[in-house]
Amino acid sequence: MTTPKPTTRGYGWSPYWAPFLAFMLLIEVGRRAPESAEFAFLVAKVAVPGLLVLYYLARKAYPELLGLKLTAGGLLGDVGIGLLGAALWVAPFVLFDGLRPEAGDEFDPRMWGEAGVATVLGVRFIGYALVTPFVEELFVRSWLLRYMAVLGERKDFRKVPIGQFAWPSFVITTAYFVFSHTPWEWGVMLAWTLLTMFWLYHRKHILSLILVHAVTNGSILALAIFGEGRVRDATGALVDLWFFV
Repeated sequence: MTTPKPTTRGYGWSPYWAPFLAFMLLIEVGRRAPESAEFAFLVAKVAVPGLLVLYYLARKAYPELLGLKLTAGGLLGDVGIGLLGAALWVAPFVLFDGLRPEAGDEFDPRMWGEAGVATVLGVRFIGYALVTPFVEELFVRSWLLRYMAVLGERKDFRKVPIGQFAWPSFVITTAYFVFSHTPWEWGVMLAWTLLTMFWLYHRKHILSLILVHAVTNGSILALAIFGEGRVRDATGALVDLWFFV
């Protein structure tokens, strides 16, 4: 595996912040928008940050995405860690009813009517399994993790190699991942974060973590789609899986 060399070329913070801020802003505005605009905001949360990532990618603003040596072992490892992360995320909630959030905020695949379910799920898949992993990993483990490693030193964060361990950046990044989620997710988010942080320090390439993240999210969404009306908890009761996505 070849680790890409750190570089100071590019656009500084904007390639990492712009897609992430657009994504978070659309989430917050969407929460306050009327129900009739739900599908429009679903599309916007995919299109706007996705296009911003493509914009910066076309301008070679993400050199850390280059240089991953594609091997069967590496790819199988990434996929395996992604699947393990999905299992760690869903198992406690499937098994134990008391850990699940209260009903009312789960994803609605029928937000555009019965005829639009396939379209809604297609848009959700693109966002959840493709766009979100790029946006979050580029912001958190490419920018934040490296920036925290040089905070106070007046160094360019882009000179820090991807996957270089430092206790301050490890702790802050882990805390960010956990506490940026809702309280009912904190336990599983901590387990997923520790697993994937270990994998980042092993693989030392952000694209590997993007793949891990995509596999985790895609697997959870697939479980919600194909497990609807089929998955039961420890008491034998059916579990509504849409709160996961």
